Amino acid sequence: MHHDEVDVDEALARRLIDAQFPAYADAPLRIVEPWGTDHAIWRLGDDHVVRFPRIGWAAGQPELEARWLPWLSGRLPVEVPTPVGLGSPAFGYPFRWGVHRWLDGHPATPDGVDDPVGFARSLVELVHTLRELPVDDAPPAHNRARPSAARDRSARAAIESAREFVDVGAALTVWDAALAAAPHVGPPAWVHGDLDGNCLLRDGRLTGLLDWGSACAGDPAVDIATMWSPLFTAESRAVFVDALEVDNATLARSRGVALEQACAALPYYLHSYPGIVARARHQLGELGVAH
Repeated sequence: MHHDEVDVDEALARRLIDAQFPAYADAPLRIVEPWGTDHAIWRLGDDHVVRFPRIGWAAGQPELEARWLPWLSGRLPVEVPTPVGLGSPAFGYPFRWGVHRWLDGHPATPDGVDDPVGFARSLVELVHTLRELPVDDAPPAHNRARPSAARDRSARAAIESAREFVDVGAALTVWDAALAAAPHVGPPAWVHGDLDGNCLLRDGRLTGLLDWGSACAGDPAVDIATMWSPLFTAESRAVFVDALEVDNATLARSRGVALEQACAALPYYLHSYPGIVARARHQLGELGVAH
């Protein structure tokens, strides 16, 4: 997945778990599909999941989740993972790692969302609830939850890296509009930061949200940007925008977020993660910048 990632095979995972969580020494390990990008993810028995950061930029996520998931649990209209414990570096593995309780469900896919409008309304409730939570001591904005101006260089580099797949002029027009849009008004809001690919469904309904390693207090446009994903139809996107009363500036910034994400992901994962490639191509098509 990454040229400088840490390889976490079953033998290493088993050794770390047995040494630091001996109560689970007899629990079988199974790779969770789809395999993670930032983490190597293993199901541990029937009731737990183990998340090992596989790349340096994800190294702080287990501690962030251990700190904030218990606080977020019960405050949201969906389930979130429950941390069980933090593992420590050992046996050549360099990062902290997390053990969580397993959440039943299936990752949201376009085929799995039976009612796109209902799904959009569930996300409206989730995003609205996040906005209302106090942000005291919340992690500061990072990644695409930062203001557009703070990401100008990285966004332009991402567009250039995707030159093979996008109309660069059209992409720069979208980005320049995001840059020119008024910034988020008021204090930062709680955002998940990576809704695409982390929504969990049961019986076709949104019931859980995974992978909170990008959560922070930032620009809500980073979560609004999920409406450009394949999980949305034109109808459900309109419902989402209307229900959240998304103004034109936030809409422009959300387009910038989606553009930067897709342009960065498409060439990076071109030969390693077909699902992300398909999602990025869809986003670029919805934004009107794909070749």
